[in-house]
Amino acid sequence: MSPRGVAIPDARERLFAAAERVLAREGAAGLTNRAVTEEAGCAKGLLYNHFTDLDDFVAQLVLDRFERIAVEVRPLPERAGQGDVRENLAVAALVMLGANGPAVAAAAVSRSGVAERVRQAWAGGAPGPGTVEDAMARYLEAEQRLGRIAADADCAMLALAITGTVHHFLMHGSVQPDDQSALVRRLVAALVTTAPQAD
Repeated sequence: MSPRGVAIPDARERLFAAAERVLAREGAAGLTNRAVTEEAGCAKGLLYNHFTDLDDFVAQLVLDRFERIAVEVRPLPERAGQGDVRENLAVAALVMLGANGPAVAAAAVSRSGVAERVRQAWAGGAPGPGTVEDAMARYLEAEQRLGRIAADADCAMLALAITGTVHHFLMHGSVQPDDQSALVRRLVAALVTTAPQAD
């Protein structure tokens, strides 16, 4: 355990990573200040040195993970014309789920104060599901201009359908990690019609 009074580099990320491990192992009910700080190997007071309370900690964890998702997904439109359209979309959709996405989401909805804090942050412009939806819509529009998806495809609605369904998986934990990849690829294949390419 880190000695009291000694600064811990990247303390926020250390606590976030510890929380994800606790959630994966024990679920939302096991997420306490003590469980997180013991998992992180630091003093119990560290969490409250960086966060107002446990609700603030969980809200910031959710927002931090969506910021990471946004960083990965924002460049998607630049991939237009490269690789397989459906595969590009599936990979972007799977980023939303991540390794511990459903567990983090479960923690958020299990605490009454967290969802409102996250909603307010998203309303204020923090990256959320809308960021992924926008990147997918712009990617699909770019592929449509290149003739790689059907000319009559409604790109905005396709992006909404994909991100909305994946967000459902995320919030309800209805898909087991081993099934995520296959199910998301099946979803994308069912929704997105690629245009036949000339030889």
